[in-house]
Amino acid sequence: MDLVGVAPLLLVSCIAFLLILIWRRQLSKGNLPPGPPPLPVLGNVLQLDLRNLVRSFWRVRDQYGPVFTIYLGSRPVVVLCGYEAIKEALIDNAEVFGGRGSTMALDEKRRKFGIITTNGERWRQLRRFSLTTLRNFGMGKRSIEERIQEEAQFLVEAVRKTEGCPFDPTFYLSHAVSNVICSVVFGKRFDYDDKEFVTLLVLINKSIQIAFSFWSQERQNPASEFHDDNLVVTVVNLFFAGTETVSTTLRYGLLLLLRYPEIEAKIQQEIDQVVGRNRSPCMEDRSRMPYTDAVVHEIQRFVDLIPLGVPHSVIRDTVFRGYTIPKGTSIFPMLTSALNDPQHFETPRKFNPGHFLDENGAFKKNEAFLPFSTGKRVCLGEGLARMELFLFMATLLQNFSLRTLKSPEEINILPQALSSGNLPRPYQLCMVPR
Repeated sequence: MDLVGVAPLLLVSCIAFLLILIWRRQLSKGNLPPGPPPLPVLGNVLQLDLRNLVRSFWRVRDQYGPVFTIYLGSRPVVVLCGYEAIKEALIDNAEVFGGRGSTMALDEKRRKFGIITTNGERWRQLRRFSLTTLRNFGMGKRSIEERIQEEAQFLVEAVRKTEGCPFDPTFYLSHAVSNVICSVVFGKRFDYDDKEFVTLLVLINKSIQIAFSFWSQERQNPASEFHDDNLVVTVVNLFFAGTETVSTTLRYGLLLLLRYPEIEAKIQQEIDQVVGRNRSPCMEDRSRMPYTDAVVHEIQRFVDLIPLGVPHSVIRDTVFRGYTIPKGTSIFPMLTSALNDPQHFETPRKFNPGHFLDENGAFKKNEAFLPFSTGKRVCLGEGLARMELFLFMATLLQNFSLRTLKSPEEINILPQALSSGNLPRPYQLCMVPR
């Protein structure tokens, strides 16, 4: 073999040798929790079903225990399974596990700006500002409840126009929920057939343009986090988090009630006893409607919308359960493992409102109920989402009875599983005025 032929072979060999050295050095960092042996560069990618990461992680958990490490390429990720492990990390060690992990699926701007994916002082300032602003606009107060009640009545009127005919509820629910955010951000709601509103929902990541007058004081401060990039992405975060999650949960909830009409009947009986037909349900009613409250909670638990949660990271080297996790390591709190923890839910794979009721029929809290995550990175809009889910569901069932085009036993309530999320299968229903 001449030198011309040897040179490329030597180059490839050197590169491979260097990659292996880098990889071995990476593996030697810290005393990470156990996990499947990774390949150089590829990590565990070939050992995972990328179309269903949740199923893959369950299998790894079965072999390596509730805290394990997988490699996505050369990047280690520590996965937490079960309520106890998640609580120990995100609550008991909230500060050190309070960083945001890498979200590579997003473009650079959405990773660097906004409230969901940022860290450090930028995140602290934006979270503080967002919470204050949302409170000023009525979050947790009667004013935001009245906006939800008003939108619920618009939703009722829109559904009445279907005249009991079959329809896909996706359009109506997403528009209703989004209008609540619109009323906060833009100070107005939109008609459901408003072209501008439809465009906003379809092109949300391109069309959000918002500014508050005091930002132009802030533009003179080079250290300020209140600039267009941060605030536009923050508003986009609020729209995505405040529209898709709630509307999808409601849509899944209606499908579950179609499957279990006896549960729908019990809710309607409770609504008739507590609220009646002549006024809108309000949040004060919730304490006197334990069954409805339990069903709404069980819908969220069973839907399991974001099974893997949003990635966290450790902000410094830390020892956790005897393992050493280096600073910056991504953490996946597997929320589905808490929501389906058999130690906290008697029949985790079944839709069972009894998970949130005691022996006397009173509402019972469950510490493993973590659909909004927990700790320092708990969902910013948790309070708003809870209000929307209860008021929209109660108002719809106060005014309509649900009907299906097939027998309840034929309805498939298993999720349309994506790689790391759950969605209800497409369906149609009829809403008949009561």
